[in-house]
Amino acid sequence: MFNLHLSPEQLEIRDTVRDFVAREIKPFAHKAERLEALDRRLPMELLEAASRLGLRTLALSEEQGGAGADHLTCCIVTEELAAGDPDIAATLAETSALGHILFDQRMSPGQRDRFLPQFLKDDRYHLAHAGHEAGSDNALGVNYHRPETSETSIKTSAVRAGNAWVVNGAKDCVINAPLAKLIAVQARTGAGGVSTLLVPRDTPGLSVHEHDPAGRWFHGSCGEVVFKDCRVPAEDFLGREGQGALADSSDEPSQFQALNLGIGRAAYEAALDYAKLRVQGGRRIVEHQAIGAKLAEIAIRLEVARSIVWQAAWASDHPEAVADRSLADLPLQAVAKVFTSEAIYHAVKDAAECFGAMGVMRDMPLQKYVHDALVCLHSGHGASDAKLRIAEALAGHRRRPAARARVAEST
Repeated sequence: MFNLHLSPEQLEIRDTVRDFVAREIKPFAHKAERLEALDRRLPMELLEAASRLGLRTLALSEEQGGAGADHLTCCIVTEELAAGDPDIAATLAETSALGHILFDQRMSPGQRDRFLPQFLKDDRYHLAHAGHEAGSDNALGVNYHRPETSETSIKTSAVRAGNAWVVNGAKDCVINAPLAKLIAVQARTGAGGVSTLLVPRDTPGLSVHEHDPAGRWFHGSCGEVVFKDCRVPAEDFLGREGQGALADSSDEPSQFQALNLGIGRAAYEAALDYAKLRVQGGRRIVEHQAIGAKLAEIAIRLEVARSIVWQAAWASDHPEAVADRSLADLPLQAVAKVFTSEAIYHAVKDAAECFGAMGVMRDMPLQKYVHDALVCLHSGHGASDAKLRIAEALAGHRRRPAARARVAEST
């Protein structure tokens, strides 16, 4: 079983990020305009400061210039960041996960030589994966006990023209699209095959339209990417033709459940602090049984949620634990998504109730925490999709690894 003792390095990273969040992120996140969702633009100066701490390149291997953090460490960092601001956490988690997938696993040496130096030296260099298309079959979730159909439904096309590929189409709900300087694009090539191309943001024919950040149905930054006769050099073709979309990196779902956990922890800490200060009936409300029991239930939900998120992350680092039957042969990422999204929503709602009527006031952070937890509860295909994947595993049905495309998962 996994060891619950964090290494000295993990503890140091956690404490460093926690201090950064307390000093820099929380004062910004608690500004009135941010709490009221009137101005949800990403603070580029804070993202740059986080990048200088190594959080943008956290999962990138040490050989390529990153920190080489494992999945569990990435989850710890994402929780700490989300306890300050989930938008910042989502942006950094997406770039960190994609950096590991692209530079460590999928790029050729020539592609790495071209793109990696730019990525390392520019603190504003973020990454995005354009996989989802509005109205296509890949937005429908699991086709229970039947093969996936997402690849055949991709309408964005890439046609070979000499020493380049010409891309046409549109991608919706692309996380980090308004910030990204390099976008991995999923497109149909040949006879229905799906491939991935690397497209720099300044490529002619590529345009990005940011989704309204005040809408708050996503965490971080999200937008539509449109390609109109966009010429991509042949050397920027990722892997072999028809190789498919980027495979799910096993750390990614765990990181976004850790983001949800951070939202719940922020709400819990606010409720606990308030309960220790507010006096009613001659004593602090934390000493009243009803409030004490509610806080206890919140703490229980957070601890159990953290356990499953950490277990799923640890399993990603140690796949042999499933092979030797140390862990159940279940999709632990899906288990973590279902339990965490539901548990954190209930925990945050209970935390808001500790404030009474103040919990719904627009200048209090609790109404924002409830909204952020709802975004996590309904992001992507929601918990119902994950439950079907678990049900398939229970029945012994095995499907190929899912495509990395998501609907604004927080992301």
